[in-house]
This record gives sequence, C-alpha cells and structure tokens, in this order.
Amino acid sequence: MTFSLSDDLALAQRLADAADRISLSRFCSLDLVVDQKPDRTPVTDADRAVERAIRLGLATERPGDSILGEEFGTEGESTRQWIIDPIDGTANFLRGVPVWATLIALVIDGVPSVGVVSSPALGKRWWASLGNGAWMTEHDAGGSTHDAEGSTVEPRRLSVSKVADLADASISYNSLKGWDEAGHLDALLRLSRTVWRTRAYGEMWAYMMVAEGLVDVAGEFDLQPYDVAALIPIVEEAGGVFTSVEGDPAIGSGSALATNGLLHGETVRLLKS
Repeated sequence: MTFSLSDDLALAQRLADAADRISLSRFCSLDLVVDQKPDRTPVTDADRAVERAIRLGLATERPGDSILGEEFGTEGESTRQWIIDPIDGTANFLRGVPVWATLIALVIDGVPSVGVVSSPALGKRWWASLGNGAWMTEHDAGGSTHDAEGSTVEPRRLSVSKVADLADASISYNSLKGWDEAGHLDALLRLSRTVWRTRAYGEMWAYMMVAEGLVDVAGEFDLQPYDVAALIPIVEEAGGVFTSVEGDPAIGSGSALATNGLLHGETVRLLKS
C-alpha cells in the first residue's frame, strides 16, 4: 500500500499517545526496574515497554516497513524505516527529572520525513512532516489541551529565531564532558566566547527550543540515529538547519548541530577552525 505523509504523521501521533500513557504511568514509580546496558547507559522497564508498544502498532499498521529502535535493534529491510527512541533522556526519567521524551521518526530513502517528539511530563509535543511545517501543542498535567475557559488550544506553528549575529545568540551544548570526550572542548569554548549566552538544556529539549525560536544553536556528540532522526524534520520545517557538528548529514555522523540557519555557517566554521 501507498501511504501519504499525513497518514504516516497521524500514525506517529497515535503511537506517541500510546507511548505517553505507558511512560507517564511509570514515571516516578517506586518499583521502576533499572538495568545497565553493555555501553553502561541505563535502561528501564518503561523504555522496553514503550518500544514494544510502538513496534506492535507498526507491525499492525505498517507491516512492510522496517524498524530501528534503541532497545531492540533493526527489523526489516524496507527503505521506509521507522526510527524509535522510546525514552530519550532515560537518566532524567529514572531520577524524576521531567526532561525526557519519546522520539518517533519515519525515514524514507534516507530522508527524515516525519518526526514526533512527545514529552508528556513537560506537557509538550512537537511534530513535523516534510513540506507541512513544524508544530507543537501543550497540555496540563491531566493531559487536557483546553485553556482556562474550556476552549481547545490549537497547535502552534513553529519558527526559528531571526538572530543573525553570534554575539547575540543563545546556545545549548548539552554536556561539557561529551564535547571533551569527543576532543572538541576547545572548539566549544571558542564558540562560547563568541556568543551571548550558553546553557546546557540537554536531551531533545534544546533542539525543540531551536525550532521554537527560544535558542539559536544546539549541538552535541555521542549520538545514534534514534537520537536525532525525529528532531531533524521538526527543526528544518521550522526554518532551521540540522547537520553534524562538521556540517555533514547528521544521521550516522555521531554528532548534531541545529541552528536557526542564519548562524549555521559561522558556527560550523568556528567549531572546525
């Protein structure tokens, strides 16, 4: 069967709804099961349960598509590949920090074409599909998308900032340790001396703030395809640019650099010089 991007986005939204119900039910649970993976990163029973639920939904709705997930690897060989990070920010999740999200992407012939980033503890969801803009909704702790008067809060279209000078820019670098281990700490410090403001918001949140126009540059190292695939269409459909730190395609590069576009070339130049 042939599916439109609107069909695929609608499916990704439904899968995110199911993921939110599972993850929120386990967030701050006293019986949360935490294991350590071979790469020494943590994984919880919630991570695995969310990915299983998404895989089950895809097996039903898109049986011919392939899947890449953080917890259960690759399945299938289709050039339509769903890429899943069931809980991006597991370390935050298990500590009770609300900055985490489920990332769901559809990559078609190597191009990230649909992205949904759902962060129920923050009360936010961001999404995009190629050619249809980037959007977000907000809801309260009870999941309601209605305002105080009971009116439905409509999705808001996203647009990156118009900051054109690095001296006026706000950047997020995620982790000094990550830049240091990648051998790029000096480059980050050089950039930090050039900009107005530096923060380490971390996880998917920094990139979504680039898409919202709240942050102008975000970047980090030690990344896998499931860490970035859902972020790329959201940033790009909001008018930004998303590459590796070196300016190459981000998926598979091991790093990410998202900007409002106006600052991208100069940022890459400073980080490479």
